[in-house]
Amino acid sequence: MVKAMRFMAGMALSFALVAPALAQEPTADTVIASVNGTNITLGNMIVARESLPDQYKTLPADVLFKGILDQLVQQTVLAQSLEGKLSKKDTLQLENDRLGYLSNAALKPVVEAAVSDEALQKAYDDKFKDAKPATEYHAAHILVDTEEKANELKAQLAGGANFADLAKANSTDTGSGAQGGDLGWFGLGAMVKPFEDAVVAAKVGEVSGPIKSDFGWHLILVSETRIAAKPTLDEMRDELAQGIEQKVVEDHIKALTEAAKIEKPGEAVDPNLLGDATLLDK
Repeated sequence: MVKAMRFMAGMALSFALVAPALAQEPTADTVIASVNGTNITLGNMIVARESLPDQYKTLPADVLFKGILDQLVQQTVLAQSLEGKLSKKDTLQLENDRLGYLSNAALKPVVEAAVSDEALQKAYDDKFKDAKPATEYHAAHILVDTEEKANELKAQLAGGANFADLAKANSTDTGSGAQGGDLGWFGLGAMVKPFEDAVVAAKVGEVSGPIKSDFGWHLILVSETRIAAKPTLDEMRDELAQGIEQKVVEDHIKALTEAAKIEKPGEAVDPNLLGDATLLDK
């Protein structure tokens, strides 16, 4: 009990001592620690937290606070130990890292402004305004190594053999073979070209093939077709946003580049020198 009271008293004294320093409302510039005269601010810690993986952000605030502060202190003393000792490679890497960060920082507001609900809706409407109804196919196949084997199986099918049973017993596509050759529903572009062409030309309920692809020889049975439902805006959101981002980034960089004075006096340097890391030591 005495030790506990002394501990609590010590804590109270500590808080009393630091209270004047934190009397004002904390800001990003509030100094949390100092290492040989180099300040570590609350802002430094907030930025460090934002860069953490999400699983670490769920830690209790006091645990995260101490962990980030300890890390920044350690990084600071390590950085200070290199003062005056940076190699050319170190210096150039820091310059490249700075350029990379600033490039992303410059593009972030451009992208955020461009990817709006209105822009996404317009991209969605533009994508489908002239789109024709797409067909989806429900098909099964039997895949074998030789045309001779495929013809043998096709003859058995013509004689009344069950397609699913032959697929389970013979197909080298073990994934679909275990399901009786069933490939489920798919649209155009999902399968290799020779297979897709055969599916499109096939009559529902009739076995097509043998058809050769890079995987072997196929016997194909199309059981159903249907008109594919148009995907919703929410389903397309990520794809549409990516397209908007790509275009706005390209346009923004192009505008800045065209407005800049760019000279390339070293463009004729031997490209093979790019792989000569020994130049960094000279």
